[in-house]
Amino acid sequence: MKEIVVNASKQYSVTIGSGVLSQVVKITAAVTNARRICIVSDSNVWPIYGNAVKTGLASAGYSVCYYVFSAGENSKNSTTYLDLLSFLSENELTRADCIVALGGGVVGDLAGFAAATYLRGIPYIQVPTTLLAMVDSSVGGKTAINLPVGKNLCGAFYQPSAVLCDTNTLSTLPKEVFRDGCAEVIKYAVLFDPELFALLEKDGLAFDRESVITRCVQHKRDVVAQDEFDRGRRMLLNLGHTIGHAIETYSNFAVSHGCAVAIGMAVTARAVKCTDCQRMVALIKQFGFPTTTDIPSDALYCAMLADKKRSSSSINLIIPKAIGHCTIMPTPVDELKTFIEEGM
Repeated sequence: MKEIVVNASKQYSVTIGSGVLSQVVKITAAVTNARRICIVSDSNVWPIYGNAVKTGLASAGYSVCYYVFSAGENSKNSTTYLDLLSFLSENELTRADCIVALGGGVVGDLAGFAAATYLRGIPYIQVPTTLLAMVDSSVGGKTAINLPVGKNLCGAFYQPSAVLCDTNTLSTLPKEVFRDGCAEVIKYAVLFDPELFALLEKDGLAFDRESVITRCVQHKRDVVAQDEFDRGRRMLLNLGHTIGHAIETYSNFAVSHGCAVAIGMAVTARAVKCTDCQRMVALIKQFGFPTTTDIPSDALYCAMLADKKRSSSSINLIIPKAIGHCTIMPTPVDELKTFIEEGM
């Protein structure tokens, strides 16, 4: 079992290992003064883990309610968000109480944004159950919902009180959902960690889960400590995401986040003809991801214009120079279409 301390506007620990889910009660008591807990989950995760978490918290004396919504990115919207806020109010949660986000990235983003805004902020604990959420979205305090025009356009920076990553939950994931999180693992390897990249080339999907999750969380911890509010170095974590989010939005989320980001990384590597382009694309293919899309470049360009990283007439693209070395490149929006076409 590993514990990583994140130093941001709030200090908190990320606990990683087998059986960590059993520590929800202990950690909740340690980091909050809550008497009421609202567990937020989705229709995929709740039937597997919801009752055990609810029973554990109730047995410890907490008053527990739970809000379960339909699984999928399309539920991360203003309707679900406002319904959740109403649910919290109806169940009389106060500023002293707590939300437990039990699920993948959609659950964590939605529950975190509700925690950030309900009563101007109440504590929340992230309990990610997918690889993608463990290595990336549960750590660092980015919370958001989608708007019709684009992904994560309404949100807040709001750090959790704790993060619990139980690697046992990964065993219940469909193979494609587990693989989806591997796109973010590859991203961290390309950005910061040539040794991790080589390990992924060697082990493929059979990599040691606790070890790799720990390495990714350590990288994110370091970036968040330097740039919590995404004004500088943290922008690097958007490698592949500008094109990826455009693909997700255009497809109405029929293309998963991991597949979209994988395509985004491959397109970017080919467009800039980076030193390790062939290795990057080969690793993405090795993990079973597509590296191209049939979406027309005009359509991707239009979707990219709504990206939250846009600043007036430019967008910051993350450019891989070599494995372990990437840079932030402000790119005029009128050059984006050519950039996409060069990478397809």
